[in-house]
Amino acid sequence: MTIEQLKQDVRNVPDFPKKGIQFKDITTIIANPEELRFMREELANAYRNKGITKVVGIESRGFILAPALAMEIGAGFVPIRKHNKLPAETIEVSYEKEYGLDTIQIHKDALSPDDVVLIHDDILATGGSMLAAVELVRKLGVKKIYANCLIELIGLNGKEFLAKNGIEAECLMGIEVDE
Repeated sequence: MTIEQLKQDVRNVPDFPKKGIQFKDITTIIANPEELRFMREELANAYRNKGITKVVGIESRGFILAPALAMEIGAGFVPIRKHNKLPAETIEVSYEKEYGLDTIQIHKDALSPDDVVLIHDDILATGGSMLAAVELVRKLGVKKIYANCLIELIGLNGKEFLAKNGIEAECLMGIEVDE
């Protein structure tokens, strides 16, 4: 299994969720057990010795690999969800994304100052949702934050945007926006 094989198996869905967006569908690669195992192991390799105590997954597709990644490195899983989806007391952040405004939340007691956190999402586009997730996690006063994604959409400058905001994000593979 290689990164190139994964890239080839990501399905493009034109004009979803709105006209002009070339949606990168990962359901084609998570349905394959070999590719799923490969992604889990490859994503985990960079974080095995970092002392990660919690992996935070961003709704919704960040929920797919974040729990598997947490299990692989021996950490717990914490969800960041869209507005009004978590049952207990939350904190929230609103942010702009490529096609509108969104609000995400985390439970107020989900993390502690002793936690070392890896925030995971499936795709890094412009970096807005990842930055919002980092802001939420920072509000809870954790020790350290790492960020990673399965796919970086090359050309949207998400990594550069995050770097300007003090976040280094690692991505398993880069795919051109129009690829």
